Amino acid sequence: MNTETSATSSTSATYLDRPLDGRVAVITGASSGIGEASAEHLASLGAKVAVLARRADRLDELAARIGKDGGSAVALSVDVTDADAVQTAADRVAEELGAADLLLNNAGVMLPAPVEELRQDQWQRQIDLNVSGLMNAIGAFTPQLLRAAAERGVADLINTSSSAARNLYPNFAVYSGTKAFVSHLSKHLRSELGPKKVRVSAIEPGIVGTELQDHVTDPGANAWLEGSKETVDWLRSEDIAEIVAFIASRPLRVNLPEVFIMPTAQTS
Repeated sequence: MNTETSATSSTSATYLDRPLDGRVAVITGASSGIGEASAEHLASLGAKVAVLARRADRLDELAARIGKDGGSAVALSVDVTDADAVQTAADRVAEELGAADLLLNNAGVMLPAPVEELRQDQWQRQIDLNVSGLMNAIGAFTPQLLRAAAERGVADLINTSSSAARNLYPNFAVYSGTKAFVSHLSKHLRSELGPKKVRVSAIEPGIVGTELQDHVTDPGANAWLEGSKETVDWLRSEDIAEIVAFIASRPLRVNLPEVFIMPTAQTS
């Protein structure tokens, strides 16, 4: 028996099954939807995951489920709009799991309404979470990403944007503006961090069936969303989770700066 060949085959098989072994992934907005699905999928591929969101009970259930399936997860209840709380969470991740080498910035909210209604409360909530919350996570975890990249050779910063960053949707102006910020910011961060072995990606999904739609109060937007269900098979959270894992499992030389993902029947 050729033991060298056997060992090589075993190593290859392990990588194929668990390509994220040894990685430390942080997921914000992990209590539901894309964040929850991504946490479970990344853990199934070998990553140790830290799941962040406000709903502690949902996070505890998620961490327990991951543990039951043989994975490793730490649940941290935190509001990403609180910069000090996010930094405290980042410190705990470093202490309990090691420096994060994958950050999925996924926390966000969508509150469409005609701008003439002057829903300043909704404008501010979207800006606080989709922009400031994103920046709080980037500020808290970038030092860890850089340290991990220097030590392990690669790290990933993946920001959840939206097709709304490039398409036009009436009554979605503020939401779309926050997501355009996410996409454009990601391009700039890539120019800064790419040379330091931190890959930066923005994922821009079309309609995904998550709790995001549950927060919508505008009748026109709700009617549009409900109508689209009759003609469009919406994306699922698991679809996006698989793309997140694909991005993170590429060789260091491969970076996908933007991934635009649409339901097959959604044309705009």
